[in-house]
Amino acid sequence: MATSYSPPSYGARTARRMASPRPRRSPAVPVLVLIWGGAAGALALWWQNTPAVTGTADWLTGAGRITGLLAGYGAAVLVALMARVPVLERRVGSDRIARWHAMGGRYTICLVLAHLALLVCGYALQSGTGIVEQTVTVVLDYPRMLEATIGTALLLGVGLVSAGAVRRKVPYEVWYYLHLTLYVAIYLAFWHQLAAGAEFAGNAAAQMAWYALYLGAAALVLWYRILVPVRLNLRHRLRVESVVSEAPGVLSVLIRGERLQSLRAEPGQFFRWRFMTKGLFWSAHPYSLSAVPRPDLLRITVKAVGTGSAALADLRPGTRVWAEGPYGALTASRRRRSKVMLIAGGVGITPLRALFETLPARPGDLTLIYRAHTTEDLALRDELEAIADARGARLFYSVNLPNGKRAAKLTARTLRKVAPDIAEHDVYVCGPPKMAEAAISALREAGVPGRQIHHESFEL
Repeated sequence: MATSYSPPSYGARTARRMASPRPRRSPAVPVLVLIWGGAAGALALWWQNTPAVTGTADWLTGAGRITGLLAGYGAAVLVALMARVPVLERRVGSDRIARWHAMGGRYTICLVLAHLALLVCGYALQSGTGIVEQTVTVVLDYPRMLEATIGTALLLGVGLVSAGAVRRKVPYEVWYYLHLTLYVAIYLAFWHQLAAGAEFAGNAAAQMAWYALYLGAAALVLWYRILVPVRLNLRHRLRVESVVSEAPGVLSVLIRGERLQSLRAEPGQFFRWRFMTKGLFWSAHPYSLSAVPRPDLLRITVKAVGTGSAALADLRPGTRVWAEGPYGALTASRRRRSKVMLIAGGVGITPLRALFETLPARPGDLTLIYRAHTTEDLALRDELEAIADARGARLFYSVNLPNGKRAAKLTARTLRKVAPDIAEHDVYVCGPPKMAEAAISALREAGVPGRQIHHESFEL
């Protein structure tokens, strides 16, 4: 049974070859251009079908149609962003995609509300009726509006639960399963768009384009959220190998499988893990690989911060594991410079430990700063020191003193002390949100360009 990972040894020729980074360009800009181009196309539908706008009622209903088209388009984009498409998850970054999705959700909800208010006001002005009476008429008499009303209510419910103040108080599992009702909401609202949208009446080309948009988004979800994970787990047959204590409240789970090299997982990436045992099988959580993937073995290192992560200590060998991934762009492909610094806080050491072992660098060009509360909290310490010795890398610990005095803050000045040429480094940061924010701020103050600072966060 393998329960440890030995660092590799690097000869001089290998070190020279590995010291020349070749960064891959992120497709973020082309993707954003594509998304905004689609929004322009949705606006073009309104423009094409609106020869003239006269009077207040026309302006209100015209604005209502525009916001409706953009809301319908935005809903399809939200679904596509939820599909976990590999090129986005691994090249743009899962955290960035999550932020796009959250921002897009807020925009879509605002557009839906504006669509409803503008159309009802416009129709009420045209017919000379009151707002309440017109609202009842729209809901009960307009084609497919009852389904759309239910879908809108579901969408608003998901938006409410996803709002920051509420989201922090709702258990992850509750938020996750409520979030899935978004699919139902979009399905219910879709038919109303075609049945009542003036832009689609008698316009076969527009109808086909809208069908293609929604079916394409649905196909992405079906393929990458369902079929690909099923294939992965049937092929690799993942099971718990063992559970190892690394530090107080921190443990590693070793997971054995078949032909794992075909996953093409990279150091710094993560999977979403679901352990098929009582109390754990109904929720999946993202945990980073804390060591280089082997053809038959993967390892994650987790801090017990909730009931789900704490329960991992009771996992038994042989427990089936369901995994989705790999995801994440905190990999070697992001780097631009030959020198690299890694800054870890707490359990944020997990993806950086794997990068510390594998990132291309000459002896002396790789530095790791590891912040923890006490020396006992330094997880994977023996492995880090062995890697540092094998690679000629520099390793610094920042821990509180035994008398309770806190360790010095990470500032631009301390960073320059560690690396006077810090601005010539790529820097990878992983840790608690406040620690990561402070580190990034200090790096920018020290002159490190934003494009050389690499960080993933899931705090929305």
